Formats: sequence, structure tokens, C-alpha cells
Amino acid sequence: MGFLRSSSSYSSALKWLGFVTAVWVQSISGNNYTFSNYSGALKSLMNLNQLQLNNLSVAKDVGKAFGILAGLASDRLSTPVILLIGCFEGLLGYGVQWLVVSRTITPLPYWQMCVFLCMGGNSTTWMNTAVLVTCIRNFRRNRGPVSGILKGYVGLSTAIFTDLCTALFSNDPASFLVLLAVVPFAVCLTAVFFLREIPPASSADEESEETRYFAVFNIVAVVVAVYLQSYDIIGIKTGVFSVAFASILLFLLFSPIAIPFHAFIRSLNRGEQDVEGQIQEPLLLSSDIAAEKEVTAVEDETVAVEEERKRKRPVLGEDHTITEAMLTVDFWVLFVSFLCGVGTGLAVMNNMGQIGLALGYTDVSIFVSMTSIWGFFGRILSGTLSEHFLKKAGTPRPLWNAASQILMAVGYLLMALAVPNSLYIGSMVVGVCYGVRLAITVPTASELFGLKYYGLIYNILVLNLPLGSFLFSGLLAGFLYDAEATPTPGGGNTCVGAHCYRLIFLVMALASLIGVGLDILLAYRTKEIYAKIHASKQVKKASSNLS
Repeated sequence: MGFLRSSSSYSSALKWLGFVTAVWVQSISGNNYTFSNYSGALKSLMNLNQLQLNNLSVAKDVGKAFGILAGLASDRLSTPVILLIGCFEGLLGYGVQWLVVSRTITPLPYWQMCVFLCMGGNSTTWMNTAVLVTCIRNFRRNRGPVSGILKGYVGLSTAIFTDLCTALFSNDPASFLVLLAVVPFAVCLTAVFFLREIPPASSADEESEETRYFAVFNIVAVVVAVYLQSYDIIGIKTGVFSVAFASILLFLLFSPIAIPFHAFIRSLNRGEQDVEGQIQEPLLLSSDIAAEKEVTAVEDETVAVEEERKRKRPVLGEDHTITEAMLTVDFWVLFVSFLCGVGTGLAVMNNMGQIGLALGYTDVSIFVSMTSIWGFFGRILSGTLSEHFLKKAGTPRPLWNAASQILMAVGYLLMALAVPNSLYIGSMVVGVCYGVRLAITVPTASELFGLKYYGLIYNILVLNLPLGSFLFSGLLAGFLYDAEATPTPGGGNTCVGAHCYRLIFLVMALASLIGVGLDILLAYRTKEIYAKIHASKQVKKASSNLS
């Protein structure tokens, strides 16, 4: 019994320690959204026009298209190996960009810079795949909170990098790129030792414990977000105050390490009766898992039944291969609606530097930081709320995406009209809605198409990031901005005034409304599967109360 108890305690603690390191990885893996912080330096050093600069940002997003490789590897390589690939690739990609911006080397040819930006963008797909696939499998009964917390920290990472660089290096682009190259490398090396797949919760008590711990993670994350936003509002970014800010921020990011220690001590203090209950827990599985075992037993009785099952196409909620998923209407509805949300959001983030300058702001770092922080609130709140209403009423998750798209369309219209403080409002709205899209799509894909091939399916959906960046940032924003801009001496161009981006915002508002219609359609088509998930959770809760 002592061995069983210590083994259970170690497993629980290791699972939570892995999740803490996953949070740390996500806190530094949003470096792909920080292009606006050093795009101005690249534009002046390489004498680029806006279309060329936007295509550089597309190149970094194209790196995410090669995330398919990370998806394929997730079923064949261990989590530590996937993390190592990502951190070494990021070190090289962002390291070369630092060499250029710091003038250590002369600017590379345009195509070579595209390659290294692509590598930097691709590095995050390996990190995100390792973290999301492992944690969704470890906490499969709480997919909403897991997605919300992890994606929330990705959203905060841009603000974390931006504010740390402002505090410690006076917002120097070269120093900023050093952080992007070195910090993710060090954090991933730490996560390699602790992040791995652990058997998920098998009892209602363990699920309840998970819910409590996730609440703590949410509280800490909100404190970090409010702290970052306060730093931006106060505006004191020099001297001892900046060093104190950085120290407290690092302490807050490190603080969740207390949770695995608490889980370990709590497991050790459980009585022998709890251990016996855990051993017998498989007899009290939830109805959906029990039904799966029953189906498997029947299928094993005869080869003919098994062959017939193989010929039958899986239904929503069952494990789909990528081919089977792509043959469904629901996959493509989800794919295109995702494109409408993240594509337009990326266009704003990639062009935030030029948008701010066009509207008369000399320092746009506050808007980059605000987009990141409010993106965090969108991710973490949508993950938690969607899980709550799914358990309570069976509300389909795509409805949350539809609501975010409506709000996003309103934000684009406000920026197109250039009302007073519209960029402040737009930064918050775009951040929140972009965060909702990312946080909701992650569990939605796993619920509709299963977890077995989730790594690859997730990375196919993430193709929307480079595709959306190319369509809305590279083509739409690039061409329309250059049409309004005037050439500058020595190459390049510039545009000042609300007219520079007005038509761009109007087109993106229309794209958002198309996304609303697709999300409502998907919610209608998937209402039955979410009703089944709701019923399954209710049965498990009732079984727990009876026991």
C-alpha cells in the first residue's frame, strides 16, 4: 500500500509539474506575435516598402504551415524530443534576426531573411504541439480550462516580452530579439525534464481536484495580466522601478510551482481507504467510457463485425484520421470560420506599428502590449466559461466563436471610422476576440474529431495563421496601404491619416460577419454531439454523488 500511495503521489505531482512547465513554455511561445516591435528596424535597415515588410511578416507566419511536421511527429516522437526541435530552431531563427538588427552582420538578402523568419515562426509550432497535445490528453475531462489557460499565456507572452524589454533594455529592438532567441530556448530545456503524458483522472474526486487547481492557475494568470496592464498604464519605465517590475513579474510567473508540491503532499496525506478506492475506480467509469469498452468487447467476438466497423466512416465525437476529418463538412466550416477570425486578427497585429504611425502615435508598444493582454482575457475567460456552460446546459462551443466575431466586426468598424481613441478600443477588442477564437477552436476540434490524431488535425487548422496572414496582411493590407502611401527618399514609403487603413478595416469587418454565419451553422450541426457530452458529464456527476 505504501508503494502504491507513493507512486500515485509521484504521478499526480509530476502531472501538475508538467502543466506548470507547459504554462512557462506558453508564456514565451507567443514570440510570433511580436513582429511589430522590431519591424520598423527591419524596414529601415533593408529599405523596404510596406508590401515587402508585410511579406516578411507573412514569411514568419508561413513557418506555421510547416507545423504539419510537428503534428505528424506528435504521434511518433516523445514530448521532450518535440520540445528540443522547437527550441533549437527558434534559437537559430531569431538569433540570425538579432545579428542583422544589431548590425553585427550586414542585412541578408531578402529571401534569406524570409527563411529565418519562417524558422522562428515554425519553432513555436513544435512547442505548442508538444504542450497542447500532452496537456489535453493528461486533462481530457477539463479541455476548456486547459486550452484557455495555455492559450491565455500565449497571449500574455507578447506583453511579457514587450514589457520586460521596455523595462530592462529601453525597448531596444536588438535586445528584444535576444530575448526571443534565448529565453524560449532555456525554458524549453527545463520543460524537457518534466512534461510528458500521465494517465488522466479516473474518478470524480480527481476531476474535482483538477477543477480547483485550474481555478488557482486562472487567478494567478489574471493577476499577471492585471500587473502587466498596470505597468503600461503607469508609464514609469526607467530606473529602479523597471528592475522591481521585472523581478515581481518573474516571481508571479514562477509562483504556480507551489501547486505540484501541494498535490504531492495532499496525495501523501490520503488514507489507505482512498488508495483502495482509486484501485477499484475503473469499476465505476463514466457511462461513455463504459460504453466504449462494451462496444470493443462486442467487436472482438467476430472478425466480420470488426471489418464492417472499419468500413464505416466515424461520426462526430469519434476518432478521425486527418483524411476522414477533411471529408466532413464540419471540418471545413470550422476551418473557414477560423480563417475569418485569426486571419483578420493577425493583419492588425502584424501592422500595428504602421497603423499607430498612420494615426499619429510615435510609440506603438502600448498597443502591442494591450492586444496581448486583452487576448489573454479572451482566451482564459472563453475556455472557462465555455466549459461551465457545456457542463451546465450543453451549449455548443462554436456559439462563443460567433459572439466573438460579432464583437470583432464592431471593433474594425470603429477603427475604420477613426473615432477618438479607436486604436485603444480596437486593440482591446481584437485582442479579446482573437483570443476567444484560439481558445475555443482547440477543444472544439478535439471534441468533434477525437484525440488520437489530434496533433495533426490541430496543425492543419493552424494553417489558417499563414494563410490568413498572406490574404489579409500580405495582400489586402500591403496593396491597399501602398496605394495610399507616398514614396520616401532612399526607398520605402509612408502614409499618415485615417484613410490609410479605412478600406482594409471595412473588408475585415465583412470577413468577420461571414465568420459569424459559419460559426452559427457549425453550432447547429454539432448540437447533438454537445448534448451527448453534456449528458455524459451529468451521468458522471450523478455516479459520483451516489458513491
